[in-house]
Amino acid sequence: MEARKLYFPVALLLLLFIFISISAAAAQGNSGNNATKQKKPPNDAATTNYEMLEPLPKTNQERAFCHARGKCHYKTLTCPPECPQRKPKKNKKNKGCFVDCSSKCEITCKWRRPKCNGFGSLCYDPRFVGGDGVMFYFHGSKGSDFAIFSDHNLHINAHLIGARPAGRTRDYTWVQALAVMFDAHTLMIAAKKVAHWDDRTDALAVKWDGQSVAVPTEGDAEWRTSSGSGREVVVERTDDVNTVRVTVAGLVEIDVRVTPIGEEENRVHNYQLPSDDAFAHLETQFRFANLSDRVDGILGITYRPGYVSPAKKGVLMPLVGGEDKYYVSSLYSPSCKLCIFSRPSSSPLIEVA
Repeated sequence: MEARKLYFPVALLLLLFIFISISAAAAQGNSGNNATKQKKPPNDAATTNYEMLEPLPKTNQERAFCHARGKCHYKTLTCPPECPQRKPKKNKKNKGCFVDCSSKCEITCKWRRPKCNGFGSLCYDPRFVGGDGVMFYFHGSKGSDFAIFSDHNLHINAHLIGARPAGRTRDYTWVQALAVMFDAHTLMIAAKKVAHWDDRTDALAVKWDGQSVAVPTEGDAEWRTSSGSGREVVVERTDDVNTVRVTVAGLVEIDVRVTPIGEEENRVHNYQLPSDDAFAHLETQFRFANLSDRVDGILGITYRPGYVSPAKKGVLMPLVGGEDKYYVSSLYSPSCKLCIFSRPSSSPLIEVA
């Protein structure tokens, strides 16, 4: 009888021990699954997840060792002789070697300046080519600001300058500045106002969280910093003056060029611009990463899955509206009717350069 009394407590303790062990194992397994599903760090974009090796000794062709998961994992990619360097230093006008460690697993030669007919471009007065490849115009008004891209982790505004000739009912407009907002930071890229254009003079202005920064012209010719979240930000010159590539790791890469309205262009289009203002403005091309399905903005919405452009095909200047939907009160405001970005904290507001 005494043995039976002892048996039941021991059995219960044994069952309890087994139950706790199984629960702990399950929890460990779930935590392991959750770990694999965690968001990738900002610098883990597959395209750029590589380390540079020593270049080939005879040809000086650069090599990249890929860390990205997938078929390119632990593969070494070598730049071709046509573009042996990622950042051509002797002649920045040459094509650069573009390393892609994603599923494409390839190296290609690319111009390192904006292509105004390429996907994600914004040039001229202003003319977009969307993520869907459809070209359209957006007019806006001089002195105003509009959200061209808004996602949960990135927001980009454009500031317009312009003029209204006599007899016209609307302004001619061009993009003079961009404000790239992410986390609690703002990177501003702008064209300085210049009376007379000189190809040898730099008319590019860069500000980081309200403070002017100088992009070096020697060495690697780049300015870089790291945000509080560990996201690397680089502004690199891709020509001696007025042309840069902006990279915000894991979010966006932007090719930017400052250019004027020339005398012949002014005459042909009858802009009637004043003689003391070159109307320096930006030509840009964007490459985005990690987009959500809710992405919005004049350009951003064209990257939505299933998006159908309202731009009329076959007309000379297919217009797309949205001035009321994407108007923002300043270059540094992420708030519009359809904007979805919000800052974790405030950022300094300054006047456009």
